[in-house]
Amino acid sequence: MNNVLHIVYLIPLIPLIGFLINGLGRNKLSKTLIGIIGCGTVLTSFVLSIWVFMQVKDGNVHTAHYFNFISVGDLKIPFAFKIDELSSLFLLIITGVGFLIHVYSTAYMHGEKTDHYGRYFSYLNLFIFSMLLLVMGANYVIMFIGWEGVGLCSYLLIGYWFKNTDYNKAANKAFIMNRIGDLAFLIAIFWIIVRVGGVNFDDVFAVAKGGGSKQKILNG
Repeated sequence: MNNVLHIVYLIPLIPLIGFLINGLGRNKLSKTLIGIIGCGTVLTSFVLSIWVFMQVKDGNVHTAHYFNFISVGDLKIPFAFKIDELSSLFLLIITGVGFLIHVYSTAYMHGEKTDHYGRYFSYLNLFIFSMLLLVMGANYVIMFIGWEGVGLCSYLLIGYWFKNTDYNKAANKAFIMNRIGDLAFLIAIFWIIVRVGGVNFDDVFAVAKGGGSKQKILNG
């Protein structure tokens, strides 16, 4: 399982790199190169997701802890990914279906100007990155970051043709509705911290099942 630790972070990182390249280079790159980068990064993540799925399909669970994202007193919130059968299945769906959407978009959006073409594919890559964070996070804070990213990308893609007033109104409506969900999500996270003393899935589930306590979690 140590091999999973060494590569699992690449699954979301590669689409993020595609987002940066296409986003920053949209005025210089050709449409062909933009399409190759956009599709290629997601395809690479899909291949890695297949390998990870094969490692955990028999019930193995792996948590990759990279660093403490938040450290305040006794509260430690790590930047960590938890890979199990369920999350690995969603990795295949996100990257597999996402790759097909990218390939379809190379033809569907080909009539756009090159800079707008690059902007579109950068949004798609960021969407894939955000969805991967959403399902890979080992705690509710990382899940929330992915949730926020998905909401942002929804707003950007719905309002992609920003000169159309109707599309802008639809994007704003989606943005406002997502913020309502964000507020409820944040309240739930703070409530979990108060009740449990942490936001890691394993800790929360242990307390929910009566197998742990807040004090035990704070003491590590």
